[in-house]
Amino acid sequence: MLPLNGVKVLDLSRLLPGPLASLVLADLGAQVDKLEDTGPGDYLRHMPPSIGDTSSIFLALNRNKRSCALDLKKPGAAEALLQIAGRYDVVLEQFRPGVLDRLGVSHEALLAKHPKLVVCALTGYGQDGPLASRAGHDLNYLARAGVLGMQGPDAAPPAVPGFQLADVSGGLYAVIGILAALRARDATGKGQVVDVAMVETAMPFAIAGFGMSFAGEPVKRGAEALTGGIAPYRTYETADGRYVALAALEPKFWSGFCQTVGLTMQMSDLMPGPHQAELQGRVEAIFRAKTLAEWRNISEANDFCLEPVLTPEEARHDAHLGARGMFFELASAWGAIPQLRTPLTPRDRAHTAPPRQGEHTEQILREAGLDDAAIAALRATGAIA
Repeated sequence: MLPLNGVKVLDLSRLLPGPLASLVLADLGAQVDKLEDTGPGDYLRHMPPSIGDTSSIFLALNRNKRSCALDLKKPGAAEALLQIAGRYDVVLEQFRPGVLDRLGVSHEALLAKHPKLVVCALTGYGQDGPLASRAGHDLNYLARAGVLGMQGPDAAPPAVPGFQLADVSGGLYAVIGILAALRARDATGKGQVVDVAMVETAMPFAIAGFGMSFAGEPVKRGAEALTGGIAPYRTYETADGRYVALAALEPKFWSGFCQTVGLTMQMSDLMPGPHQAELQGRVEAIFRAKTLAEWRNISEANDFCLEPVLTPEEARHDAHLGARGMFFELASAWGAIPQLRTPLTPRDRAHTAPPRQGEHTEQILREAGLDDAAIAALRATGAIA
């Protein structure tokens, strides 16, 4: 038995943050039904690269889910959604504040009709505050959160991260909030609105910087111990143009590295300062003297926190990640589609393929109590497809 068996989630979100949250819930056993419009549906379906006619990223985020196509702008659709919501424990939505109100399915309306419902609102800036209705994407949230302001190098604009940190943390905090609200409902019998702002979910990633700020110490972008300011904690180029990540923060690890490569260790090596430029230059020369393969052999023979910088393609074939079962293939209408296991997904979990848009519309409506006449009326107005 999976831990969330019996929990039902209606997912109105799209793209990355919300679908990641519902993927985690679905992998843990929740029944997740995607509510998509009758037009393009989840935009992520159409973003390249594709497997067949569907985005490979969409296919990686939407296993173990069903899909209902319902256009909330059409007559009768809002009333249908209010009825449908009654058979779910959770409604997950990712609209800007006010959108559901205009469609006639506000948080207040949902909770008035279904007091035990947990409504998780996942947005960029939250349900209130001066920026609540502001548009944004991952990079904007990192900038406003103080995270990007720690990013080096210090002599250039902050580097754009190669990953969607706020989107992913937003989805994961949504999972935490949903589980906490369900636990509270167990105790009180009442649902609630869970307000998750992606800008806020990014802020814990800058906890070291905030800690310095709390003590009155200004953060020097790209120059702190954990942001590239010391030689023992940096990335380095190898002889063959590849890269390694050295994270020898503790004296024992830095000492082990120094002994291996012939450096004389000083305790000041582990502290930021003007002396780091010369030390970093020496370490750069050491790493450029050997290939990535040679450094991998050295890393495997020594324990001083040195790892190769792998591409996603290489990570798919990494022995350790393979042993942990992080990748698998899932049979589907698109053929065998590659999948990434979430960290909490049971390794022996049986999965179902991602849904076609609207594949389960009638099934979901009937489960919610809509009869033939009600379904026909929605079809006549173009509300379902």
